[in-house]
Amino acid sequence: MAISTNKKEKLFTEINITPLTDIFLVLLIIMMVVAPTFQSMDNAITVPEINSGVAIEQKNATISITKEGLMYVNGKQISEEQLTDELIALKSTIEKPEVVVKADEKVKSSEIMKVMNAAQDAEYKKLIVAGEPLTKKEQKELKENNQGV
Repeated sequence: MAISTNKKEKLFTEINITPLTDIFLVLLIIMMVVAPTFQSMDNAITVPEINSGVAIEQKNATISITKEGLMYVNGKQISEEQLTDELIALKSTIEKPEVVVKADEKVKSSEIMKVMNAAQDAEYKKLIVAGEPLTKKEQKELKENNQGV
């Protein structure tokens, strides 16, 4: 501690926060410049496959959509025009009024929106989009099962 002999001299007891403010402003500017680059990289990200989650019950109305746009309701091929009528008919036979959509990764979202609209028209309360799309094996089985029909 400094002992002052001159009464006019004052001890410096205040903290100078100007350098601290300058450092924070520089860090803020750096973060504002760097942050947009993180947002532009998201188109290079591929969504991982789901390894865990709730298993989908097969007691629901399951709509499968292949990459060609063919729709199957519980394994039976159906056209878009018949989808709402088929969902209404299935509603009385299933345990829960839920629709499960399993679509190939190449399917456009407009096809899934058609299924959503049909489910809404058929007054289903819940629509589940399955995390795992149709595998090639499942698509082949659906086509083979409906060739004889």
